[in-house]
Amino acid sequence: MDLSEYQLYVPEEVSVRLAEHIRRLRLNHKWKQSTLAERSGVALPTLRRFERTGLISLKHLLRLAFALGRLDDFWSLLEPSAAGSIKEMESIAAAKERKRGVK
Repeated sequence: MDLSEYQLYVPEEVSVRLAEHIRRLRLNHKWKQSTLAERSGVALPTLRRFERTGLISLKHLLRLAFALGRLDDFWSLLEPSAAGSIKEMESIAAAKERKRGVK
């Protein structure tokens, strides 16, 4: 098995860390939870639950990120990683070639 197939975190840990980051960003803006809720359009109980548990819908997470000026960070989230070898570069280049359907 290739080492790149291993991951350091499980989804629950990532969601809790995201909540911590959002909370830290909110505090850096010197905003109360109610201020961020109002600016983002996310209900205050939803924001409170998120900061406490890490549970939130993608729609609400994106709204929070937008209100905090961090929405653009999501564009690179699922981008393919850079090639680590010439073989990987060739594979990426081949995948970018236009494919035509056949009957």
